Amino acid sequence: MKSDRLFYEKQSLPLRRIAFSLAIPPCAMLALLIWQVVLGHSWGSHPMSNGNVIGWTIFLWIIYVRLLTVRLVTEVRDGNLIVSLRGLWRSRRIPLRDIQTIDAITIDPRDYGGYGIRSTAEGTAYIASNDEAVKLKLKNGAEIVVGSEYSAELARVLRANRAAY
Repeated sequence: MKSDRLFYEKQSLPLRRIAFSLAIPPCAMLALLIWQVVLGHSWGSHPMSNGNVIGWTIFLWIIYVRLLTVRLVTEVRDGNLIVSLRGLWRSRRIPLRDIQTIDAITIDPRDYGGYGIRSTAEGTAYIASNDEAVKLKLKNGAEIVVGSEYSAELARVLRANRAAY
C-alpha cells in the first residue's frame, strides 16, 4: 500500500547563536588530544589514557554534529499528523480523527519556553524557527502547537482530511 503524503515540511532549529557554545566541549577535547596524544605532554596529575582521550574526542564531535543536524519534520499522511525532531526524538503520531479544532496562529516561542519540544500547562509545543504555528485541540482535551512556516497550508490540509478518517 502506497502512502500518500499530503503535507511535508522540514525546518532547522535556530542554532547559529548557540553553535559556538555547543562546540566548546569537543574543541577542548581536541586541544587535549593534540596536547597529550600528538605532543606527548600529560595533562594533570592523573591524566586520561590516550585511548580515552581519542574516544571522548570522537564521541563529543559526533554529538556536536548530531545536534547541528536536528530538524523539526511535520507530515500529514495515512490519516495521521506526524511530528518529530529528526535525529533526536521519536515521532509523535496524532490521528486526524482525534483532532477537535485546528487554528493557524501567530506565536512567540518564548511563551512556550523556546524552541524544540516544550511541555507547558496548556499542552505540548513543537517549535523550530518562526512565529507561525497550528494549534490543535484534541478530543481528549490536550492542546498541541506545531510550528510551521506554512501554518495556513498545514491547517487547510488538516481540516480537509480530518473528516475522511
